[in-house]
Amino acid sequence: MVKLLTGNELLRGDVIWWTGSGWSHAIADAVPLEKAEGEAILAEQAIGERISDLALIDAEPNPEGGFRPTHMRERIRSYGPTVRADLALEQQDWR
Repeated sequence: MVKLLTGNELLRGDVIWWTGSGWSHAIADAVPLEKAEGEAILAEQAIGERISDLALIDAEPNPEGGFRPTHMRERIRSYGPTVRADLALEQQDWR
């Protein structure tokens, strides 16, 4: 199982994902990390105080490519609300 680094933009609250060189709003851009590497990046990014709720989460390969969170909370954060499909982030599937 791989790890993904995620957080929320401090000013807008948007969910963001570590890409290896910066942050993206799309989980498809997230890069898998080893636990030790992810913890080091997490500690470094926490100092900047531009991102809240930093977390290193478990993920699995997505059949359509990339990765998807293993826990439902993180899937909802990644893909948008579960009550109205028309409000979900474009081309995302939380299931």
